[in-house]
Amino acid sequence: MPKITYIDNSGNKKTIEVASGLSVMEGAIQNNIPGIDADCGGSMACATCHVYVQEKWLNKLNKAEDGEQDMLDMAFEPKKNSRLSCQILVSDEIDGLVVTTPAKQT
Repeated sequence: MPKITYIDNSGNKKTIEVASGLSVMEGAIQNNIPGIDADCGGSMACATCHVYVQEKWLNKLNKAEDGEQDMLDMAFEPKKNSRLSCQILVSDEIDGLVVTTPAKQT
């Protein structure tokens, strides 16, 4: 199973195995990862699963679609490496992915 590392805004790390086909958000929710609220349950109707993707992983992910970009515009302190974790599907290709949660969710 692919491993995803979640880092909170204080630098605390937690690496977990997430089943392929789930989203990075679902892996966080199932494993009680703090900082990912997922208020809309992954329907891309909020930005409470906002994460910063470690730069080296950006080109391995599908590009954010327009709807995701619109939601990210409403997120707390969006950056070039911001993504909604509900839109990142876990697969063997992203085994080792590292994401950081922002200081707060909107």
